[in-house]
Parts: sequence; C-alpha cells; structure tokens
Amino acid sequence: MKKSKTVVVELDPEAKGELKSLGGSSRDAWNLRLSNLVASALPVNHKDTAACQTAAKDVFSGIVDINPTDPIEGMLIAQLVAANEAALSMYRRGWAQPSEYLEARLRYLALADKATRTVALLSERLDQHRNRGQQQITVKHVTVNAENAMVADSITTGNPADAKRAGNFLTASADTPMSTVGDPVREAVPVGGGSKQK
Repeated sequence: MKKSKTVVVELDPEAKGELKSLGGSSRDAWNLRLSNLVASALPVNHKDTAACQTAAKDVFSGIVDINPTDPIEGMLIAQLVAANEAALSMYRRGWAQPSEYLEARLRYLALADKATRTVALLSERLDQHRNRGQQQITVKHVTVNAENAMVADSITTGNPADAKRAGNFLTASADTPMSTVGDPVREAVPVGGGSKQK
C-alpha cells in the first residue's frame, strides 16, 4: 500500500489585508489569488503582456470601486466582472460576424444573453449579501368613510433605517376630497347588421 504524501500549508499569523479592496479578505494571499484568477479570465490576448496589464489595471480599478468587504463579496464581484467581460466579448463577436453567417451571429448573441443573465443574478446575490437578507415589509390599512376622510395605519417591519425612506404613500387631506369610484357610464353603440337601413 502506498503512503500518501502530506501537504503542509502555513498561514501567515499576522494578516495585513493591504489588498483587501481587491478580494475582500484580511489575508493578502487570498486577495492575490483571486486577482490573478480574474486577470487570467479576461478575454484579452494573454501573450501580449502590455494588453494584459492594461486590462487587469482597468478591471482592478472597477473592483476597488465596488469595494468587497469580505471574501464572499470578493468572489461574487470576481465572477461578476468575468461574466460581464464574457457578455461584452460575445456581443462584440456576434455583431462582427458577416450577415451571411446568421447562425454564428445568433449563437454568439445567445451566449451573450446567457452571460448577461448571469451578471444580473450575481448583482442580485451581491446586493442580498450586503443587505444580509433583511427585508422591509410595510402593511397599510386604509379606511374611507362617508365624508371622504381617509385614515391610514402603517406597520413597518425590517430595518428601522429603511423605514424612514419608505415614506407615507397614502395621505389624507381635507382640501381635496377623494374622487368616488363607481361604474363607468356606458353608451349604447349600434351594431351593424347584414342589411343597410335607409
């Protein structure tokens, strides 16, 4: 029976996190690994060092602006960037196809649409992770009495900071009474028959 090899992994006990804005981790080994993976996923000619460096610098500038705060956000943002680059590359390739190659053009555009849906899904997941799944639910009870006065009660659950932004969508005012809602007035419309009337 063969003896399995033991792999020893040593972690730096003092996490510096100087590159946290690229990968969201307090450990730069993770941030560098994720950054290298993003740079290698970009649709550029990887034999052209100058083009790779320019593309990576531009993409990393965008990642810094998105500002991942933890490794999960770092992963989501990395995938979001790669999916966005893929979508735009497929759109470019699709429209670059000559009109006589309609099937190829349609295939590239279909792949671009899939990548775009992935971008939308990852954006939603990033937003959900940042909000930690907190939702705000507002229930409004409205009562309208015979004098056209409206009484509204609101019950808001969720993040109290979001409740201030929710605002009151229904307000009562004595200056302008509410309009009544009733059956619309319908007029008789003649229906033409097979014979003409004189």
